[in-house]
Amino acid sequence: MRLTWAQPEDLVPAELAALREQGAAESDLAPIQRRWADAGGSIALAPSGASAESAAPELRVLARAVLEELQALHAPSVDEPDEWSDIVALLPAAVAPADASVAFTRVHGAWLGRSAGCLLGKPVEKIPRSGIEQIARATGNWPIRTYFTAVGLPDEIARRWPWNRRSAPTSLIENINGMPEDDDLNFPILALDLLETHGKNLTTEHVAEAWLGALPAGRVFTAERAAYRNILDARPVPDTATHHNPFREWIGALIRADVHGWAHPSDVRAAAASAWTDARLSHTRNGIYGEMWAAALCSASLVARSADEALDAADTVVPPASRLAAAVRLGRETGRSLTGGLLTVDSALDTLHEAFEGMHWVHTLNNAALAACALQAYGDDFGAAIAFAVAGGWDTDSVGATVGSVVGGLLGADGIDEAWTAPLKDRIATSMPGGTERSIRELAERTLRLSAGMS
Repeated sequence: MRLTWAQPEDLVPAELAALREQGAAESDLAPIQRRWADAGGSIALAPSGASAESAAPELRVLARAVLEELQALHAPSVDEPDEWSDIVALLPAAVAPADASVAFTRVHGAWLGRSAGCLLGKPVEKIPRSGIEQIARATGNWPIRTYFTAVGLPDEIARRWPWNRRSAPTSLIENINGMPEDDDLNFPILALDLLETHGKNLTTEHVAEAWLGALPAGRVFTAERAAYRNILDARPVPDTATHHNPFREWIGALIRADVHGWAHPSDVRAAAASAWTDARLSHTRNGIYGEMWAAALCSASLVARSADEALDAADTVVPPASRLAAAVRLGRETGRSLTGGLLTVDSALDTLHEAFEGMHWVHTLNNAALAACALQAYGDDFGAAIAFAVAGGWDTDSVGATVGSVVGGLLGADGIDEAWTAPLKDRIATSMPGGTERSIRELAERTLRLSAGMS
């Protein structure tokens, strides 16, 4: 059986990459890598989570031993701590939340925006930037201004860039019938259930219990799949995030952020604290900060007057010397250059891709930079914002969802063109317990009630 994001032989190259990104000494990593490669192990990070064939039994035994050696190289960072008190010590003083009521249209817009942004990115997930552009151009949709279609797509391009296998039957304009099931929507639905149940008393253990009760293991990926395995192995938090989990700084936590933000409108520090509680189950360092940052964006989006204001607020919850802070700064600077006419869309995306060359397409850092750029440049234009995010060619459905959520919150439901919202038909399909579908309006109503109760 080919098992993605879990086979020990695939975790080794991912762990080597993770440790290099976190600054581990090459003198420690190189001998381990040589021994692994000499034994026949691959040092190439599998883009889709699993090598083509499972390893021979003896190589898998070695992989487990190598992972233990690499585990010993994990080291704390003064600039990138994991514990809440250490993170807060690096942040500027918290700003008192604004005493502002939240309009239903903005919460509704955030849910609609998250759904539409995710849906736009679903059929082209795993297709690189160049392939997305070729598909869009060939079908008369470049620059991207509507959902993707297979109608009129030349066979040659379709063969070169096949649609995402799971999403193509439900996510092209000709077959969309409501928002199809996706982890980018399952997690917000689960977070809403969790916060309705536990409120401010939410613990990371509550999150772990909810995962086991509500999420099939096959519907979680990367860091979440590693954490799921560690939960079942009875490992305590935060070992669930660190043990044989090379995906601990990838985007999986960031996509779980939104409801933690919407539950605390304008209180970005409280939103970040709630997101930290969730993130530490599966992530460390910039993986944690990614969820904190996105939660702060969502918190601010419900009351802010502009994307710039929301981005400024979110900056205050990210450790300033962290790699995420640098990525967001780059994204915002690139966005300013784009709107100022110093860069084109192509050259702006070139700037981001050059900065993160070689980084996996579902990492937190590159996708956060892309999201920040999209929001900085197009925060007042829903369609342009999600189109830019998806055209970037990294985690298309996830970054589209986050950007759509924030811009939807800023503009409200009435500020999103019906061309994006009408195909949703007020429905989200889900694998969560409680029924196969949720009403988007009802989710927004529950979220608004939750935010009133959390204040």
